[in-house]
Amino acid sequence: MATIASAAAQTPDKPVSIVLVHGAFVDASGWKSVYDILTHDGYEVLVVQNPTVTLDGDVEATRQVIARATKPVLLVGHSYGGAVITEAGTDPKVKSLVYIAALAPDAGESVFELATRPVPGESGPPLLPPDDGFIIVDPAKFPTAFAQDVDISVTGFMAVGQVPWGLGAVQPKLTKAAWNDKPVHWMLTTQDHMVSPTTQRFMATRAKAKLTEIHSSHAVMLSHPKEVAAFIEAAAADTH
Repeated sequence: MATIASAAAQTPDKPVSIVLVHGAFVDASGWKSVYDILTHDGYEVLVVQNPTVTLDGDVEATRQVIARATKPVLLVGHSYGGAVITEAGTDPKVKSLVYIAALAPDAGESVFELATRPVPGESGPPLLPPDDGFIIVDPAKFPTAFAQDVDISVTGFMAVGQVPWGLGAVQPKLTKAAWNDKPVHWMLTTQDHMVSPTTQRFMATRAKAKLTEIHSSHAVMLSHPKEVAAFIEAAAADTH
């Protein structure tokens, strides 16, 4: 099921709606600080609550929210949310894509293929073996792997409150890749232990993205919300 949130009051001069799509193991509440800044600045901001059970389900949840936007859409994805926006972003209402510490498969490529791409000198995410078709991050390692620059009181809670990630989201191959045809902005997190910075750079280069680097963990919207909001607003200005 998709949920929607938008600012109660918006200034009429913002030409795009912003749709935020979260990634695996978390829910949409991680966007709260970024949402507050964007709505304060007058944007219509809509938030997708992905079930993260199947890729098709998450793409459909995102399309439902895109349909509710009152203006052309800037579609933003974090982490696995990047795969979701890659497929959902083919919607003609979507004018531009923003990837934040994200995965951006090509058509015929799965999230699994990119997430397990070997990178010498960089450790992969500390995932536990699948259990009944779902994956979680090792709770003991979650704080330092997912968000080492966020207070442990937050990341400790996130570790035990993880949303299991379905193999039905990880393994399917994408049928479309919106980044082949639409403008892309990419925020690369250089201290990321979940999505390799090297793999991020490969994907951003392949997508011909306008690239910005930030010294941050994977959970950049939590550790650097002002910078993330400014990055999204700059992408919105470019889209206009």
